[in-house]
Amino acid sequence: MTRRRGMDVNMGDIARLANVSKPTVSRVLNNSPLVNEETRERVLRVARENGYAINRNAQKLRQARNDTIAVVLDLASHRAGRIADPFIFELLAGVSEALSVRNQDLLLSPPNLTDAQSHIDLVSSRVADGFIFLGQGARGLMLRDLARAGAPFVVWGGVDPAEPYCAVGSDNRLGGRLAGELFVERGARRWMFVGNTAHTEIEMRLAGLREIAADHPGVTLEHLAAEQMAYASTFQGVAQRLRDKAPPPDAVFAFSDTAAMAVIAAFREIGLEAARDYSLCGYNDIPPAAHFTPAITTIEQETHLAGALLVEKLMQILEGGKPRSSVLPTRLIVRET
Repeated sequence: MTRRRGMDVNMGDIARLANVSKPTVSRVLNNSPLVNEETRERVLRVARENGYAINRNAQKLRQARNDTIAVVLDLASHRAGRIADPFIFELLAGVSEALSVRNQDLLLSPPNLTDAQSHIDLVSSRVADGFIFLGQGARGLMLRDLARAGAPFVVWGGVDPAEPYCAVGSDNRLGGRLAGELFVERGARRWMFVGNTAHTEIEMRLAGLREIAADHPGVTLEHLAAEQMAYASTFQGVAQRLRDKAPPPDAVFAFSDTAAMAVIAAFREIGLEAARDYSLCGYNDIPPAAHFTPAITTIEQETHLAGALLVEKLMQILEGGKPRSSVLPTRLIVRET
């Protein structure tokens, strides 16, 4: 028998060569559990030997869903859309791995999707089945509109029971309290928080820190906003503050570990070292934090669980479920700073 070229082979040819029905071939190619392993292996072997390739785009058009999830990064919070914080890429890697286990494609959402309707249109046109937002950013109003419209999505960020959507995140308020308790233990009196509270999760961290400060007379708490979540802009903001005549803080809680590294560099410019002259706590526990000099005390949020949880909850929504938001374990990791 002369083997036909792969571009000429169709599903009927595979069925005939494998001595099975055409619906059986379809089930095999769609990973149906209704086919026994022996038949599955025979059909796949015949398909490979004859160069048959699945037309995934045509396959998706026949399905109710197209098995593509759009992941939306918070580009607006980073200067010129450049994201340099390793934490975001840890989250993205976790989501990517969880999607691959479920045979879902990942689409990085284009940055021009800025309102609820543009996201709804992406689902309506069957480009994506749903969304995973990595960071609420300053998009609170848009996310609420999207939830009211019934769009399928989940969010990594601050978990607030008052919000109408499903979110996964650490206990940000507890993170702030843990940092404050550490500063009290070390006898610090002039505290500074570095972070943009337009972000829900960052506002929660400051709220937790404020609760501890309010319980200890004599403690002052200064807030230094960092509009752009980047090393350079954080460094510039802290350096400018330290040039003032006011006494420098003796404790700093930074919104991320990357920001904590910028704080260390800014303090060094005026001859002050973390641990010796002030206490410092970051957030996220990214891998470089443990190996930085000095090693950074931080708040850990278990990002290795985040990707799987985000994907699991979105799949539940796509299947008609209404999953609850989840708060990940949150703990203080004490290191040199």
